[in-house]
Amino acid sequence: MSEPLDRLLREIEACRICLKHPKRPLPHEPRPVLVASDSAKILIASQAPGTRVHASGVAFDDRSGDRLREWLGMTREEFYDPSRLAIVPMGFCFPGLDAHGGDRPPRAECAPAWRAPLLALMPQVELVLVIGLYAQAWHLGADRGPSVDATVRDWRRIFERPGLPKCLPLPHPSWRNTGWLKRNPWFESEVLPVLRAEVARLARKAG
Repeated sequence: MSEPLDRLLREIEACRICLKHPKRPLPHEPRPVLVASDSAKILIASQAPGTRVHASGVAFDDRSGDRLREWLGMTREEFYDPSRLAIVPMGFCFPGLDAHGGDRPPRAECAPAWRAPLLALMPQVELVLVIGLYAQAWHLGADRGPSVDATVRDWRRIFERPGLPKCLPLPHPSWRNTGWLKRNPWFESEVLPVLRAEVARLARKAG
């Protein structure tokens, strides 16, 4: 790992900006969970850690991760190899639960403070897998649709935009989305073959 990237990761590890929020400080000690890399060609741009990931400190160490690895056609060993795959969520720390017991959105302080300088140190990335509303807003800008569903449906146009890195919008791999996947079989038949082919090509290239 390059010295500038290592230094920035140490700064992220020590980050406490969300504890200083005057109205809604983070309700627990920060624990940033991400996998940065200066060699991986694939970047997962996700939302924020959930309760289980906050406890383990390992990104996608839950059932959502199991489904995501199945989509990618990767083993756990391959998935957690930083030479193959980087994972940079929009919020690095678990944001806490809302009144209904669901995860809160990624903290608003995180991406403006860290995302641009971190991604600038990862210019080798050729494919960004864009998961969720907040990641799509950041990485796709005006190219995203009015909803996550609409953006994922427009995946081919987004993926075929000229230039690098390419972006491929994905639904969240949460098991809460099982109904959506059953109602949209085109995702498995059309998107997953393209996704797996790109992952195999770029992971091989990284190795």
